[in-house]
Amino acid sequence: MNRFTRRIGSASARRPWVTIATWAVALLLVLPLAATVGGSFVDDLVAPGSQSEEAMELLEERFPEASGGGAMAVFAAPEGERLERHRPAVDAAVARIAGVEHVATAAGPFTAGTLSPDGRIGFARITFDVPAMEVDPKEIEALTDAIEPARGDGFVVELGGDAVFINAETETSGAEAAGLLTGLVILVVAFGTILAALVPIVLALVAVAAGLGSVMLLANALDVSTAAPTIGAMIGLGVGIDYALFIVARHRENRAAGQDNTAALSNAMGSSGAAVLFAGGTVIVAMAALGLTGLGFLTSIGLSTALVVLFAVATALTLLPALLSLLGDRVHKRSRRARKRPVKKAEDTAWWRFAHRVSGRPWRYLLAASAVLLALAAPALRMETGFPDAGDDSTSTTHRRAYDLLAEGFGPGFNAPLLIVADLTRPGAEAEDVPALSRRIAADPGIATVGEPQTSAAGDTVVLSMFPTTAPADAETSRTLERVRDLVPDNVAVSGLTAMTDDLTEQLADTLPVFIAAILAASFLLLMVVFRSVALPLKAALVNLLSIGGAYGVVVAVFQWGWLGGLFNLQDTFLIASPMPTIFFAVLFGLSMDYEVFLLSRVREEYAATGDTTESVARGMAATGRVITSAALIMAVVFLSFVANPSPLVKMMGLGLATAIVLDATIVRMVLVPAAMALMGRATWWLPGWLDARLPHIGVEDADRQPDPEPVLAAAPGSR
Repeated sequence: MNRFTRRIGSASARRPWVTIATWAVALLLVLPLAATVGGSFVDDLVAPGSQSEEAMELLEERFPEASGGGAMAVFAAPEGERLERHRPAVDAAVARIAGVEHVATAAGPFTAGTLSPDGRIGFARITFDVPAMEVDPKEIEALTDAIEPARGDGFVVELGGDAVFINAETETSGAEAAGLLTGLVILVVAFGTILAALVPIVLALVAVAAGLGSVMLLANALDVSTAAPTIGAMIGLGVGIDYALFIVARHRENRAAGQDNTAALSNAMGSSGAAVLFAGGTVIVAMAALGLTGLGFLTSIGLSTALVVLFAVATALTLLPALLSLLGDRVHKRSRRARKRPVKKAEDTAWWRFAHRVSGRPWRYLLAASAVLLALAAPALRMETGFPDAGDDSTSTTHRRAYDLLAEGFGPGFNAPLLIVADLTRPGAEAEDVPALSRRIAADPGIATVGEPQTSAAGDTVVLSMFPTTAPADAETSRTLERVRDLVPDNVAVSGLTAMTDDLTEQLADTLPVFIAAILAASFLLLMVVFRSVALPLKAALVNLLSIGGAYGVVVAVFQWGWLGGLFNLQDTFLIASPMPTIFFAVLFGLSMDYEVFLLSRVREEYAATGDTTESVARGMAATGRVITSAALIMAVVFLSFVANPSPLVKMMGLGLATAIVLDATIVRMVLVPAAMALMGRATWWLPGWLDARLPHIGVEDADRQPDPEPVLAAAPGSR
């Protein structure tokens, strides 16, 4: 691996302008194509094999007019007034809505009788000629334009319903730019020069631009989740900066050691470049593994993020050496005062001293660090998951305001409609049974109302709408759904967005253990091959689980329990979004492996030279401690910038990722790792001979410093 990265880095450095021109051409091709022919983002919220999928497929096949997406224009008169006073303006708005492309029907509140008991709130029911998940955001914009004139007539009008919520444009806060600026400041402090700090930022922006452009093109071939660009940008910015930072730092170190620019760059690519390739590959594998869930929207998030990370690795291995070759020593120029300071030896650094302090009392530090992480992870044992609905979004969005008005006028369950689909072609099924079924469902204490049955033209399918008494995310709604499904015969299925998301939550809970086991197994094998050890992969899996558990716990405490909610501008408590544990695990396990690889690759280099595990850990920490801390701080700042996003879902992602990165780079990497390796001693590097002979040899250490460690062990019987 190090030979490959050394060769590709050297080839890019020898022809820097060709490399830069190639990337420029690639961007000039991808970005305009993405803007003109890129697909639109859509959330595939169907759980394969579920009852809700069965119902929707039946409707699309036999009763397409009943499967169309639904939206609502919600009208509300001022307090103390009736909506009737504004009837001309409401009817005019409904007429404009009916003229929007793909709107099949638009029934106003006065003609359809959809007025609240006090007459103040009403809604126009809008039906599209395509399913809710296939409604183009352009149609939602057209609906917004259609209702806009009514907003000046003295009453409130908002857009809500499944189609609007699912296809709403993702809001941004602008804080992401502030996160990048803060990251630049951290890099300037770490490197002491603005030019060296700008290089990782530029590379990260190139990687994210190319990656997101490719994601938009990918949306032409498959359904890509609306969350994919945000998550891809979040991860891409973090890893893009980190990967460039590690290579630039190693290049600077090699120059400080007296190597000329060509040799320093070649050796940096052979060591840190190989670590970048392996670490990036680990993140890509972890994200691609989201496909194991079998859920389309998670698969698209995984593939999209993996694509952005792939571009981050590619820029680090090709564009970065080209830039470093052109910039030469200008990228390392420091102040005159800084140049006069002697380069510190490993033994003179605080990292070296701290590593020896931990190694001197490994049990004390191991238990203390584990206790802190377990305490942080404890709230995760009480995690309650559910799928986010419009009521979880910011009040700045029209669909959230519509949600609140509907709940006020018609009850909380009105935002959680369920759909009963009866297949009358099944043996024993009769149309006369539908009224009896409707009465049985209406008798359930969790059901507020059951609508009139609608029958397909062929008379083979009947649809009933019903509304529970509780909100979509309420646990009681799930229990009501379960009771209704127990009531209906085999020829009847229950669907609707609430049922679909409930089925998704259940499938995610069922597949999460398989998903975690697959990632742990893959990472164990990869680390065993690279570091020729059985103990190291086991240790890595355990400590990474601790840091991820800590992140889970913090997210539960803040979002579900409301601790410090005001600090994050949260207006309420929230269930943990059911996709979050799976997405968190994939992202966090991949990112934590980044730091594991960067630290252990350097430790392995030192061990090859000394044969002393404790000393090699101390020297590895001395060489990488400052860089890893800077990288983690930058990534945490980038992730925390997303906490300012109006969406609670994005806030959840940002806080969870930032927490895990901080825990991983501090408690895990600087305390648990040296303590555990001190206790394992020489067993750290144990690998059975028969297994060693069968495994491929892939190294990420500096090839120039990697003699076989066995002769060193023989010459150093007292080594630990």
